[in-house]
Amino acid sequence: MKKTVISLFSGCGGLDLGFAGGFTFLNKSYSSNNFDIIWANDIEKNACLTYRNNLKHNIVCGDIRDLLANKYIGLFDAPVPLEADIVLGGFPCQDFSHAGKRKGFDSKRGTLYQSMCEVVSQTRPKVFLAENVKGLLTMNNGAAISKITGDFEKLGYHVSYKLLLTADFEVPQRRERVIIIGSRKDVLPKFSFSNYLPEPEHKDWIDLKTAIGDLEDKEEGAVKNHFWSKAKRNKGQGNNAVSPDKPGPTMRAEHHGNIEFHWNEKRRLSAREAARIQSFPDNFIFYPSTSSAYRQIGNAVPPVFAWHLAQGVQKFFKRI
Repeated sequence: MKKTVISLFSGCGGLDLGFAGGFTFLNKSYSSNNFDIIWANDIEKNACLTYRNNLKHNIVCGDIRDLLANKYIGLFDAPVPLEADIVLGGFPCQDFSHAGKRKGFDSKRGTLYQSMCEVVSQTRPKVFLAENVKGLLTMNNGAAISKITGDFEKLGYHVSYKLLLTADFEVPQRRERVIIIGSRKDVLPKFSFSNYLPEPEHKDWIDLKTAIGDLEDKEEGAVKNHFWSKAKRNKGQGNNAVSPDKPGPTMRAEHHGNIEFHWNEKRRLSAREAARIQSFPDNFIFYPSTSSAYRQIGNAVPPVFAWHLAQGVQKFFKRI
């Protein structure tokens, strides 16, 4: 029987696609995993539209804080379930990011992890997995990660975390993310990253020529989402050209059109190229616009990275 999953802060579905599996990226098949997503939620309408059209099941579009406070009674057919085996959540990370304003716990977004805590408290999953930016580790001189892990530990969970580089996991992107995994103390031991998610001994990174080279000379619109920002060069992030012989830089949500230039320097990267760099399969279509696609892609967990995380969690469940 498949393990049931509640997905929070689901965005367009990168983490959920990885946990579900059963997709192809760069001609490699990623097998289906033993997980069934029974409920998903996000606040962004466009991300929910993309999620529904690609993952083919419903996502509740609304503020998780209001859902938990029952402010939406009567509006949804699917309230937060009473139980699940796993709770996933890439809780909003911009306020912990080195690239952002680093407001952390001084912002409403910075405390949204507490909603994940509440869902974990109510549903008592055997495992939870959270994803966040590297900046979480240094926010408030380490007090932020201590606060977050401590709050989950108080709920009766062993908590492990590690900074991982997506390029080590078949994603053509140098994206660093903190993965936090909790296991319920009465059913499972503490999760060991080295045992269940070992880093590859030989880091055969995928470069951008391999990942997006076939799209370089395709006309705009020749494939789905192959449209690009026309923003001119200026100072700040996103005004460098990517290198064809390396993995791409982190795809960001808050670039306001200033996504990096293609290595040919004739144009910026298209939304489809950004999606490839994030390891989305080509049949995953983003709605309703290019600017929204860029944002959704930048906010997402790379599906291939998520698939490797799911594989590790799947092996860990065999301990039960």
